[in-house]
Amino acid sequence: MASRKEERERLRQQRIAADRRSASAGQRGLLLGYVVAGVLAAAVVVGIIIVIASDGGGDGGGSDAPENAHVDTQQGFAPTFGVETDGREGTPPPPIKQARLEVAAKDAGCDLRQNLPDEGNNHLSPNEDTPDYKTNPPTSGDHDPQPQADGAFAAEPESRHFVHSLEHGRIEVQYSPDLSEEDQLALKGVFDESPAGMLMFPNSDMPYEVAATAWTQLMGCKSYDGRATLDAIRDFRDTYRGQGPEPIPLNTG
Repeated sequence: MASRKEERERLRQQRIAADRRSASAGQRGLLLGYVVAGVLAAAVVVGIIIVIASDGGGDGGGSDAPENAHVDTQQGFAPTFGVETDGREGTPPPPIKQARLEVAAKDAGCDLRQNLPDEGNNHLSPNEDTPDYKTNPPTSGDHDPQPQADGAFAAEPESRHFVHSLEHGRIEVQYSPDLSEEDQLALKGVFDESPAGMLMFPNSDMPYEVAATAWTQLMGCKSYDGRATLDAIRDFRDTYRGQGPEPIPLNTG
């Protein structure tokens, strides 16, 4: 029969063994908690990266835009800034009848203003106000560090963004929101015909029904005149697209 001393030693060893088992279980639980927390943190980071990559910097457009809007965010370089896109299918335009810009603009009754003064191209800081551009629509001037993405938009982007797009050789077709749906779709057909390096959007503040702009170049049409206006827009596009002071290659793929 074990002595009292031996019995106490046996009980002490049992307590030590139980304490070790409890400590080991606690360490395993703590380690599992660290692993779970690490996995969750990694998932959050991956989710943020996916969101940024998918919408061009959190702008709500980009990959979600309808195909007919032809939005090109240039791998996140040029976001849509959440501006609603225009996915309407345009009316295919007739073949160009007048391919000389000056003649086409005159035939359409458009005011062609070429080689306007360059108003500068500095980048604005976030707390700087948008400049009072000297032309309407703007054709040059200081602007936001990020340009507006190429594409057709159902609302007007901020001028500080689309002026930067002009610097990169983009052509912008603008129209009065009061223009009839039929005429808007005719313009959209010209855009759809060759959307690379193009932006199209409504502008309620300009003194024209239709206008086309490039860097220091402006064609303003007081009224839409059917095929003559379409010819003038396409001639303007073919003359000035890719001609900005800092042209970015067009995505023609």
